[in-house]
Amino acid sequence: MAVHDEVRPLAEFDEALTIVTLDRPERRNAVDHAHLEELTAVLEAAIDRPTRVLVLTGASGHFCAGADLTGVEDASFADLLQGVLDRLRSVSFPTIAAIEGAALGAGTQLAVACDLRVATDDASFGIPAAKLGLMVNHWTVQRTASMLGPSTARAVLLAAEVISGAEARRLGMVNRTGSLPEAVAWAEQIAPLAPLTIAGHKLMLDKLEQPVGDDPEVLAAFERAWTSDDFAEGIDAFRARRRPRFEGR
Repeated sequence: MAVHDEVRPLAEFDEALTIVTLDRPERRNAVDHAHLEELTAVLEAAIDRPTRVLVLTGASGHFCAGADLTGVEDASFADLLQGVLDRLRSVSFPTIAAIEGAALGAGTQLAVACDLRVATDDASFGIPAAKLGLMVNHWTVQRTASMLGPSTARAVLLAAEVISGAEARRLGMVNRTGSLPEAVAWAEQIAPLAPLTIAGHKLMLDKLEQPVGDDPEVLAAFERAWTSDDFAEGIDAFRARRRPRFEGR
């Protein structure tokens, strides 16, 4: 059954499979506060159902181009996004990101928060925060480094480099090549497996990651970036379609 009642992203449910589609093609499925709230509601609905596997994808050839900066004013966006990432990570059933096109910024964060990733070779992953004057959370840095390896993660985070789906597959971040049909086929293979076993293994895998904790230096750096003149400049430059001039204050 499809849910179409003003709730975007859209969720399609059957007995075991939930498919969630980020559906803002005019923004390459970029997310703002409202759409993160709607995504949270859809994830909660999936938790309340007998979901065995959830597939997260994007409409019209893109996964998610990141944050819709026309609707981002402060770090409350990052807090809301963190809530979505936490839900994707903590649900007891497997989550699969089906990725084609852009998976940038928040798109990469959503992708790495899922348990598994299926992507086309020409998909693009990246975290261009340094081009905007903002910061991603510590957990995203940890998860990205664990999937791409420390060296590539540094290039992505410090040099704002973008990597292809093919390269992400070579590095181990992407599990299989394909898009939504391949992800759904994989989900259908997983769905009949023992849910308690999967939930237990997922829990143990998550516990292998050392909890980041609330490091005061990291929190101070995060606050400094999100309240800086550089962040205001980055947003203004993005909206004006010009190159930003950062001054480190």
